[in-house]
Amino acid sequence: MNARSPRKKSPRAPSMSLEEAIDRVQKVYDRDRLHPAPTDVVAQHLGYKGASNGAALSALASVRYFGLVDRPQEGFLAVTKDFEHFKFAPDERQRRSLLIGFLRKPPLYAELLDKYESGLPSEANLRFELIQRGFSPLSAEATLIAFKRSVDYADYFAGNDLAIAAPVAAEDHADAVDVASDDPKPEPANYVGIKSTDSALTTSNVGSDDDMDRIPVRLPGGRRAWLIIPASFFNADKARLKAQIDLLLTQDEEEVP
Repeated sequence: MNARSPRKKSPRAPSMSLEEAIDRVQKVYDRDRLHPAPTDVVAQHLGYKGASNGAALSALASVRYFGLVDRPQEGFLAVTKDFEHFKFAPDERQRRSLLIGFLRKPPLYAELLDKYESGLPSEANLRFELIQRGFSPLSAEATLIAFKRSVDYADYFAGNDLAIAAPVAAEDHADAVDVASDDPKPEPANYVGIKSTDSALTTSNVGSDDDMDRIPVRLPGGRRAWLIIPASFFNADKARLKAQIDLLLTQDEEEVP
């Protein structure tokens, strides 16, 4: 008889979505804060009887892949400081930055997001790629579901096609606003806002700087544009801004001789 070939392990990847992982780790934090705890205790906080079964081990691995839990010493786990920063982030900009960091922590996720930087392909395409990377068909399906749910939860691709400010000249880069800074700075002289007939979106009451996210967008030739996005930004807002940009592009094309 031929010896049975050993079962090939699939590459490492979270078995649960980022949203579920954060919810699970919240339960650990509520009980032990950032204190190291035995692996069995952490597994119990996650909802298992202990860390000896496959489901518990898979869950523990997933929260570690996302950087929500680390292992300060052998046999112990602890919630990371980054999770606590995420939980108590004072504004949505910092919270989103940490969320994107968690999403990109698993190497597989970072590679896929870098490869498909303009948006994810079809599920069939992603499933095929995962199988090509060494996942079994069953593992590929579970990994695909967790990955897509995580990307949707983080709203990773939000605003990729929006540019609502005029480009800043290369020589003005030194005066460009740092999105990580809370210090108010004057708007560039060539800033252009998009006005709306809806009173809730007019530039006269768009809100203070603290209510806005300022996102730099690099353009060809060393230029830069800014996305000025309100903290509360909905799908309807995206559609309206995209329609306005499409209209401006159409007008530009008509004016070209």
